[in-house]
Amino acid sequence: MASTAERHVPVVLDLWQFRAQDLGEMLEEETAAWREELHWDFRPSAQLVRRFVDAHALNGYVLVIDDQVAGYSYYVCEEHKGLVGDLYVRKKFRTAGNERKLLGAVVDHLIGARYVKRIESQLVLSRSLDSGPLPGASFARPYPRYFMEIDAAVGAKLPARALEEVVLDQWTERWQDETAHLIASAYRGHVDSEINDQYRSASGARRFLYNIVQHPGCGTFYEPAACVAVIENTGKLCGASLTSMVAEDSGHVTQICVAPATKGQGVGYELLRRSLGALAVAGAKTVSLTVTAANQDAVRLYQRVGFSIERQFSAFVWEGF
Repeated sequence: MASTAERHVPVVLDLWQFRAQDLGEMLEEETAAWREELHWDFRPSAQLVRRFVDAHALNGYVLVIDDQVAGYSYYVCEEHKGLVGDLYVRKKFRTAGNERKLLGAVVDHLIGARYVKRIESQLVLSRSLDSGPLPGASFARPYPRYFMEIDAAVGAKLPARALEEVVLDQWTERWQDETAHLIASAYRGHVDSEINDQYRSASGARRFLYNIVQHPGCGTFYEPAACVAVIENTGKLCGASLTSMVAEDSGHVTQICVAPATKGQGVGYELLRRSLGALAVAGAKTVSLTVTAANQDAVRLYQRVGFSIERQFSAFVWEGF
């Protein structure tokens, strides 16, 4: 394994110097942490990391302490944006300083890259990044978010509400383009469009949809529990709920949004109720979602139906450098 670390001194090295087997124990520990803390099967993501590391196709950094792999972080670039894909520090080495040191290597590199104009990260497992100064602090802005969870059996028993002039149907790929336009409309001027700039346009929302349908980062897309709300007399899409299975017994609501003109009519509740019921039928014992703390209307809805806040984390955006 590549290492020039002195005893007890954390050293950050380029991920390209490592092979997948060097990261094996750390990835196994991270997989167990995702399962224990979030009820999430991280194995497909870990396998992708191994494959890309061995192909030298993943950019990032590894934290080495006492000749041991203590943590890692990787990033991807999308046009003029850098995305911090993951950051994990092993329990015995986990300190705020070590997490910030690792994140700092990624952020400093991306800030120094001429083509990168914006950096985004959402690191659900990290708990210590909110304390103390962030790397690139003068360009950084934090957005507190909640990881929420509900007993799927509770969600499956929610009472139905009658909707006026709106009908629900299963989501299929034929709704993909209209869903992209719906997301752009629903998040116009919304705090979530500050966190994820893909929400700001239909083209960006299409990339977002492609990622959650085709890639395992948000679990395996589960179409039977995804649904849409349609205005009955026009056939126009006015709401959508998209879902994934993140483990054999855990579901996740990856996206739920309602057209501005339709809000306040119970459409969001009915979309959520239908998705929760279908995920329970699929074998989910728990269902999770993430929501921005400032989005109080959504937080209240989720708490009202039975979701509880299991952990708080921050989304970070760096811009203006």
